[in-house]
Amino acid sequence: MTSIEGNMRQHQKTSKLAANTTKAQSSALSFKRWGRKHPFIRYGLPMISLTVFGAVGLGHLLQGSKDIAKVKDDQEWEIIQTRKALSRTGPVDAYKPKKISLEEELKTLQEKVDINNYDYKRIPRPNEGKSG
Repeated sequence: MTSIEGNMRQHQKTSKLAANTTKAQSSALSFKRWGRKHPFIRYGLPMISLTVFGAVGLGHLLQGSKDIAKVKDDQEWEIIQTRKALSRTGPVDAYKPKKISLEEELKTLQEKVDINNYDYKRIPRPNEGKSG
């Protein structure tokens, strides 16, 4: 009686396996048929979804790197502020910008450079330096 029950169980397992195989084959065939009927679903939808999800994923990754850069900038700013606070002159006198006017800058440049007196200087070509 146990051998008969074992044979029955084995027969049921094989029949279930065969049924699952035919279901898988029929679903694959229906998917192929569905892809032929509607090519957008087979080709267009995966491409568009890949593009959209890729853009969202890259945006998420870039946002993380931006956050890290912002934290580093904040830390550097805090370091600069503490250095100014601990300087000898104190935080108030740490930075005094000069009063600069364009006219004064133009006069100093004109004093340094004389555009009326100049000499022509020949710049050698790259081939002339080599003899051969």
